[in-house]
Amino acid sequence: MASSLGSVLYKQWAKRVFAIECGSSSEPLYFALSPSAEGQWDERCRLHRLLSRTATYSLSVASDSRVRGAEAYVRLQSELARLPDKCRVLEMTAFFPNEEGSSIKGFLVQDEGGCPTTERVLRDLARESGQTCLCTYWRGAEGRMWQSLGRHSEGSRGEILSNCLALAEKPQLHPSVLNIKNSVVFSKYEEACAVFQECAELFPEAKEVLQIVAQYNGTYKKGRFPVIVIEGLDATGKSTLTESLRASIQATLLKSPHDCIGHLRKAFDVKLPLIRRAFYTLGNYITASAIASASETSPVIVDRFWHSTAAYAIATEVSGKVDNLPPPHHELYQWPQDLLQPDLVLLLTVSADERIRRLEQRAEMKTKEEAELEINSLFRQKVEATYRRMEKPACVVVDASASKEEVLKTALLIIEKYCGIKKT
Repeated sequence: MASSLGSVLYKQWAKRVFAIECGSSSEPLYFALSPSAEGQWDERCRLHRLLSRTATYSLSVASDSRVRGAEAYVRLQSELARLPDKCRVLEMTAFFPNEEGSSIKGFLVQDEGGCPTTERVLRDLARESGQTCLCTYWRGAEGRMWQSLGRHSEGSRGEILSNCLALAEKPQLHPSVLNIKNSVVFSKYEEACAVFQECAELFPEAKEVLQIVAQYNGTYKKGRFPVIVIEGLDATGKSTLTESLRASIQATLLKSPHDCIGHLRKAFDVKLPLIRRAFYTLGNYITASAIASASETSPVIVDRFWHSTAAYAIATEVSGKVDNLPPPHHELYQWPQDLLQPDLVLLLTVSADERIRRLEQRAEMKTKEEAELEINSLFRQKVEATYRRMEKPACVVVDASASKEEVLKTALLIIEKYCGIKKT
């Protein structure tokens, strides 16, 4: 870890705002730093009660490399899970309010059991990582809470900065939103490809993906026939509808990711979110090539496309409540300019109870996110809300709780209205 204040971790540290996530149903606790006991504070506030009750530390992870930084964060999360049972671990972020790309992720650790080795273990984690800094929190003589930022590198240990905490206002954008662009939602082909170039030497599948996408590199234009995408959560009837539409309007049916990388899905579904999202993004660009070719000779139906990739990524990355999602019309909801754009996107929806009923009738292997949808209603609400905020093109919502015949009839009417295609 660099020992200079100019490093990624230390750069303008005292100017950052910090957010502690205390649970999905509550607002984060925000605080800023000051070299002296200035700024708003209240010993009765939740933040003071939280930080002053026991030995408290925080660890923050950052790197000049997106992949190395993401790996360091996951390793740290895993190591902290091994702390004694009476150690409480909360997610924490250091950021510049509303500034894209400024978030530094980490954790707040509280040793409620008073274990004498906890601080030593945390110091060792910071030193071994090389991309993690450790802060301690203490109560000053005037009753205010202070943060000390330390240096814990090989052969070097000491305090760099001490600052007094002050209450900070809730920012316009939730801090988890700030690093989403080109980290889990990619706005350009080159950005997703760069992730794989960075980790090409780490595992063979990355090289294979690069070799495949190299054959599809380029901006593809849609042919003269319409392109219709079918989106929705699992068990909303996408497969049934796409097959029915294919037969009804004599269309070509495609899926994303494309079959040429479909055999790699299992390998990438267990990778870091950064790598997994880049994989599915590149899958969209490969599918775009197939769409461009197929739409020259027939209408094209696509089972999931960019909206799915973005919706699941945003809903997973943004912590807490639905209100924490990027506001409507945010750039994260905009279709990438270099990706072939469909003429129509249909979003299938059913009630939560109906989805569960349908899922129970299936015996397919689920991804981690699909399993999360079943047990986490908040995550499901965030995915659905994100879908509905997509723009250019927006999703046209279709109630898919009716019979498959009625759903097909509704879809055909919408397709005729937007694309001028009738059932053949």
